[in-house]
Amino acid sequence: MRLVQFHRGGEGGVRVGVEQAEGQGVIDLKAFDPSMPSTMRQFLEMGQKGMDCAKRALSSGQHVVERSDIRLLSPVTGPEKVVCVGMNYKDHCLEQNAPIPEEPIIFSNDSPYYRITTLYETDSCSKVDWEVELAFVIGRKGKHIKEEEALSYVAGFTVANDVSAHDWQMKRNGKQWLLGKTFDTFGPLGPALVTTAALKAIFLVKHVHNLGIRCLVNGAADQDSSTNQMIFRTEKLIAWVSQNPPVYLKRGDVVECQIDEIGSIRNTVV
Repeated sequence: MRLVQFHRGGEGGVRVGVEQAEGQGVIDLKAFDPSMPSTMRQFLEMGQKGMDCAKRALSSGQHVVERSDIRLLSPVTGPEKVVCVGMNYKDHCLEQNAPIPEEPIIFSNDSPYYRITTLYETDSCSKVDWEVELAFVIGRKGKHIKEEEALSYVAGFTVANDVSAHDWQMKRNGKQWLLGKTFDTFGPLGPALVTTAALKAIFLVKHVHNLGIRCLVNGAADQDSSTNQMIFRTEKLIAWVSQNPPVYLKRGDVVECQIDEIGSIRNTVV
C-alpha cells in the first residue's frame, strides 16, 4: 500500500489516506472508518489493526478523494527521532575521494518538514545543496534487533531530500552537521509511505537495495545512482542503531550530577 498524509479542502485537518496507485485518487481512512486516527504516527502505532483497515478501505474503493482536491503532506510528521546515515554510498565516497566507512556514520536531525512541495530560501546561508536519499520509517519499538529480523520493524519506505547548507556544514560551527541540515523547510519527505509488505511483491523482481535513485535540478539529472551502492543496507543500519552503547554502570549504582546554585539530579541504576 501507499500511505499518505494530506489536507482536504484547503488547509483543514491532517488526514491519513491510501493511494489507489501512484499519483491517483486517495481513500480517506477516517471517512471509511471514523475510528481511524488523523495522523500517520497514530496510525502506525495501531500496528496490524490499522494496516488491516487500510487494506479493507483500498479493496472497497469507497471514499475516494481526487488528487486535485487534496494537498499532500510529509507522510510522517512528529517522529520521536530522525536518524541519518552519512557517506553511505560507495560511488558518492569515490566521487569525493573519501574513504569508505568501516562503520555507519550516524547523526541525528530535526523532524522532517511538514509540507513536501516548497523549499524556501533563507538569508542565513548561501550554499544550499541537495541529496536524494532512501528513507525508511520504523513502525514499532525495538532494541538489540537482529539483522535477519530488521525488516519486520520497517513500516515502509519513502523519498527524502537531504538538504544541506554547506557554508554552515563545512566551514562554521566546528564543521558539525546539525545546524547545516536543520533550517526551516529542509529535509522534505514524500510523496507516500510505501509499506514493506507492498514492496515485497516488487522485490521478487527488484530488491529495495537495487533501485534506481536520482535527483533532478531544473529537469537536469544531478545525481543518478542505485541503492545497490549502499555500503550499509537497511537491515544492518537497524541492527546497528538499535544497539545500546557500552554501559559501564551496573545495577545499584547511584549517579548524582551537580551544578552550584542550580541543584542536582540523582539517578539509581536499576
